[in-house]
Amino acid sequence: MSSQGNNGSVPGPSVQQQITSPWLFPADEVASALETNPETGLDAGEVRDRVERYGPNSLAEGKRTPAWRKILVLLSDRLTIVLIIAAVVSAVVSREWETPVVILLVIILNTTLNYVQERRAENSLEALRNASVDSCRVLRSGNAVTAERTELVPGDVVLLEAGDSVPADGRLLEAVRLQVAEAALTGESKPTNKITAPLSDPHLPVADRTNLLFMDTDVTRGRAVLLVTGTGMNTQIGTIAHLLGSTTEEKTTLQRSIDQLARVLTYIALAVVALVFVLGLLRGDSWEDLFLTAVSLAVATIPEGLTAVVAFTLAMGASRLAARGAIIKQLAAVETLGSTSQICTDKTGTLTLNEMTVRRLYSPSGRRFRVTGNGYSTDGKILSPDGQSTPLPPEAYMAMALCNDASVEDGRLTGDPTEGSLVVLAEKGGIDVAGARTAHRRIAEVPFDSDYKFMATFNRDAGAAVHCNVKGAPGVVLDRTAFLQTPDGLVPLDPEERARISRDVESLANAGLRTMAVAGRVLDAPVPSSPDALFAEAANLVLYAVVGILDPPRQEAAEAIAKARAAGIDVHMITGDHLVTASAIARDLGIEGRAAAGTALDAMDDDELRAEAPQLGVLARVSPEHKIRIVEALQADGYIVAMTGDGVNDAPALKRADIGIAMGITGTDVSKGAAKMILTDDNFATIVAAVEEGRGIYDNILKFVRFQLTTAWGFVLIFLAAATFGFAGGAPFTALQILWVNIIMDGPPALALGVDRTDPAVMKRPPRPAAEPLLTGRRIAVLTMLGIVMAVGTCTVLVNAPRWFPESAGSTNFATTMAFTTFVFYQVFNLLNVRSETGSVFTLRTFTNRAIWVSLVAVVVLQVLVVQLSIFGGLFDTVPLTSGQWLLCFAVGATVLVVSEIGKAVQRLAARRRPAAGQARAGQPSASYQGEGL
Repeated sequence: MSSQGNNGSVPGPSVQQQITSPWLFPADEVASALETNPETGLDAGEVRDRVERYGPNSLAEGKRTPAWRKILVLLSDRLTIVLIIAAVVSAVVSREWETPVVILLVIILNTTLNYVQERRAENSLEALRNASVDSCRVLRSGNAVTAERTELVPGDVVLLEAGDSVPADGRLLEAVRLQVAEAALTGESKPTNKITAPLSDPHLPVADRTNLLFMDTDVTRGRAVLLVTGTGMNTQIGTIAHLLGSTTEEKTTLQRSIDQLARVLTYIALAVVALVFVLGLLRGDSWEDLFLTAVSLAVATIPEGLTAVVAFTLAMGASRLAARGAIIKQLAAVETLGSTSQICTDKTGTLTLNEMTVRRLYSPSGRRFRVTGNGYSTDGKILSPDGQSTPLPPEAYMAMALCNDASVEDGRLTGDPTEGSLVVLAEKGGIDVAGARTAHRRIAEVPFDSDYKFMATFNRDAGAAVHCNVKGAPGVVLDRTAFLQTPDGLVPLDPEERARISRDVESLANAGLRTMAVAGRVLDAPVPSSPDALFAEAANLVLYAVVGILDPPRQEAAEAIAKARAAGIDVHMITGDHLVTASAIARDLGIEGRAAAGTALDAMDDDELRAEAPQLGVLARVSPEHKIRIVEALQADGYIVAMTGDGVNDAPALKRADIGIAMGITGTDVSKGAAKMILTDDNFATIVAAVEEGRGIYDNILKFVRFQLTTAWGFVLIFLAAATFGFAGGAPFTALQILWVNIIMDGPPALALGVDRTDPAVMKRPPRPAAEPLLTGRRIAVLTMLGIVMAVGTCTVLVNAPRWFPESAGSTNFATTMAFTTFVFYQVFNLLNVRSETGSVFTLRTFTNRAIWVSLVAVVVLQVLVVQLSIFGGLFDTVPLTSGQWLLCFAVGATVLVVSEIGKAVQRLAARRRPAAGQARAGQPSASYQGEGL
């Protein structure tokens, strides 16, 4: 809470504290500090003054980034800058329009793909937003009126009832059976009981400030009168919004890798151009010829299609993810999913249904029953240990239905979630709840209060008998119980039986279940009218049952977590719920690791937390700051961290994580705005599918990098050989021929690689190391080898073609046409090579990507047209070839496939002979990582 003034004056220290820490003081003192009369509220004039002083009751919106600035950011990418420089140099030096125009078209295509994808994500996010509650009932000048939420000011008196959303932070003036769902803010799975009495601890966490209400939480039961103490950015949600503003966003792994690759390619281009220049000067070449050669070589070295193909591959992946229930807000985030090694996930509503469910049912005689079914669906049974349905006496289920204010219709709950679980259990026990309530009219009640921890209703049946039905905390109900309901009738509750039941309750609590006892009796006297007398009648009860309740895990969540573990990904549950409850859910889901509370994190410094974080499977009772610390601790250790969540309290960590994943249905607008991916189905299993998609996308990008950089390396070696040995005038290919290979010939095949199917084994390997570059040492070695094969074969054809085919030797461009065509065939065969790092081309998987075969046929047809048709000869400096010459080019081009197959066979043989080793832990350097790239 932040301070609020008093009519512009500066309050004294005690008044200041009453406003900033209102839970410590009586409600009337807080009202006095805010100069408010709780009986009448503020008048219109005072409201206007305070609106001017404090501003509207809304969160500060981030400044929208204009389209031109977004485009400028996209154009500032390092590789894009390199391409722009290449286009400018080409235009100035070569005085040809073809090269710069093609490069600029590639830049425009890449920028357009990224911008359109981000705009689509923004539009999808807008469509997901829930309709917000924009009005509330407030006391103004003694009258209850409806006012816009944005008009609320500190000192306003707000009237709330079940179903209302809390419009601002405030101190409770009145609370009648009040329970509030604060999961979106605190992570607490069950509604919080609220009181009006002051609290004594000045350091209470938000979840334990039970006499305060917070903006955007929901009243599930009872009614309240709230004194507003904080509005807008001066609320708990406002504090979290401020954390969002101060949290930095990190570049994704792919962005960092592409940046690194751009630097490497730039340095290579500069070094090779300088070397060619020196060699040319030593030979006595003219400056103009050297500049033209240098430009051609620079264009050959820089893979112009890299950013466009990466953008296309990511966009295709984003489209596939959207079809599976995941909206990607930032294109590069698709790839980040594939490198994720740690998932930090909220519990309530993400791993669980956020629907309280009775799981265990104990009879007073000691029989234990298992309850099947999940959530608010009445499908399910009450089973004894032998698996047979053995219901309790109907009095037990009748008490659950009658001592209850909740209702469930078609799986939808109205009222308190815990009461809803008892309604569902009563239906499973054979009770028609609606009919029972009609036949047993409630004539009096003792409302639930956190002070005495039980609720009692008095219901008259058709025979005029009055039944007292009670539910509440087991210890409290046992204190009011005299008898036990057993199959043999009523038996007295003696100390031994009480100790046994207490042990049963403790076992349920230790298993992470919330416990509740149900009891009742038939009154033998008229129902008293006074509250005290009613309270006294809730005694000498008959114990009917003890139930164990929890928010059950999603059925698909355990399977998804198991798949994540098989893929080398660790899952951490981070929740505001209690440690015992969170630990029980974690055990059911198969989440491994130690459990700790947020207070344990407070006792650790950053270095200690960094050492402990990977071993922590469950973190409970945490604050937003704790979530950010755990994410940062994992990131500091080299892990790629995904954070899932749906609440306001998750938003800062969602933004700080490498990829934040928000829930689209139950998620708050704040969490959706902070995330990079939104699950439209709120299904944790969708994350696993997204990780698989992300890994496949990264593999496809690596395939393309291998494909195009092998081409670039082959060009570099060919030019270096020509410059060193002086054949072909030091420039074996023209700039347009190079662009033909880099853009036209590499383009369609590269795009086809972008839609290659994901390897079925992709989720059986650990994540790639976080610091692993696109070009590892092994990949560079393979790239170098294949580049040498291409360069040797092409240069051999270039030098020897006139001798092999003397009848064509008189043509000026014959040798270069042969070399040009040979190099194109190298690309055709290399495209088949790069689809698997270790797998042979001669398998059925080679035929699974139809787009690749279509592109290969197109490549060959286009090359035939360029070479054989005279209309293209002048443009590309080519001459027609004979069938024998075409066959030679084809055969030489196939050598890259032969060499690659031999290398893969050797690697597979070595892998079979290598002793099996344990898989490296997720995210750490691992020799077992086998990507689909270089």
